[in-house]
Amino acid sequence: MPKPLIGVTTYLDQARWRVWDMPAALLPAQYPRLVQDSGGLAVMLPPDDPAAAAETVARLDGLVIAGGADVEPVRYGAEPDARTGPPARERDGWELALIDAALAAGTPLLGICRGMQLLNVALGGTLVQHLDGHTEAVGVIGRHPVTPVPGTRYAALAPERTEVPTYHHQCVEILGKNLLTSAHADDGTVEAIELPSPAWVLGVQWHPEMGEDQRVMRGLVEAAVTFRS
Repeated sequence: MPKPLIGVTTYLDQARWRVWDMPAALLPAQYPRLVQDSGGLAVMLPPDDPAAAAETVARLDGLVIAGGADVEPVRYGAEPDARTGPPARERDGWELALIDAALAAGTPLLGICRGMQLLNVALGGTLVQHLDGHTEAVGVIGRHPVTPVPGTRYAALAPERTEVPTYHHQCVEILGKNLLTSAHADDGTVEAIELPSPAWVLGVQWHPEMGEDQRVMRGLVEAAVTFRS
């Protein structure tokens, strides 16, 4: 059976490599590697016209909304905190449209860090704009344990308390419509969210691509195989 095609969203930033310094669609290599190591084919989805989201999702078997910049607070009806980073409006518009299209089509969806937060916002939820203790240092991935909520999809993938790679300073405040909390940190921070079955929709606040545990991505890839068939 052909491997499922998994789309992964990208940054859009100024970048330098070799002799070049120009705008680039960027994605840390760990994302496609995790998709590949989990049995999928990875394709990058740079920001595009939101009107193209449904057509894009229709060609995918699964979708990953990757980490990155803070979601612009206007998206959830808030004024920006002084500690909120500069907006990535092209990504916000494109990725919200992709989420809407995936939810409408039933396409398996995984949100990672910013991706989880954007999933929550897409369903009407709000965010805490600054949180201490979940970023070790600027540019340094930290680690802390998360505890699954019994009976959830995430708990079925990883039933035990697990230490995860983390780098975030924002988190879920009010859950979006129909979303369930499926893991939390020791300080009570919501660390994973999901929609009830039969949808395969999961968001994790940490960065599985920066660790060795493939279970979350394998869950998406397996769901994508089922979706395709």
